[in-house]
Amino acid sequence: MDSFSIRRELPGLLPALRAYARALSRSAPAADDLVQEAVLRALRAEAQFEPGTELRAWMFTILRNCWLGQVRKAGRERRAVEAQGHAAEEARPASQGDRLEVAELARAMDALPVTQREALMLVGAQGMTTAQAAAVVGVPEGTVKARLSRGRNALRAALAQPAVEADSLHPVS
Repeated sequence: MDSFSIRRELPGLLPALRAYARALSRSAPAADDLVQEAVLRALRAEAQFEPGTELRAWMFTILRNCWLGQVRKAGRERRAVEAQGHAAEEARPASQGDRLEVAELARAMDALPVTQREALMLVGAQGMTTAQAAAVVGVPEGTVKARLSRGRNALRAALAQPAVEADSLHPVS
């Protein structure tokens, strides 16, 4: 334990944890709370971490388990957080082209099923392999690959449509 301490490594993981939490919770304040809870749980369970294994995957698993616990406990609260996130996006000034594109991508990501959004965040945004993402999520690697494929296709379809129709994720006939 002298050569490796999760306490030294955790600060470097915080941005990636926050990004993943943001994708799961769809709210910056909720993401911060989720990361804080995951870090606290990790510190309490530090003795359970096996040196030589990947700390990042261990932390992502803890974070995901925290999030799942919150979802199970408060499904209605989750819907309220989603509604707040959409209201904040609508309040942005329309003169910022880059912000509009990011908001459009965020809306398209929000419209995806959580399993697809999670796979896209782990592999696409966090740079994990499909095997690492499968370990974090607790499903076979093929399942992660299928979720990635479906999620990418849905994003392509949503982003190819005019902004008015982007929320539907269905191609216009």
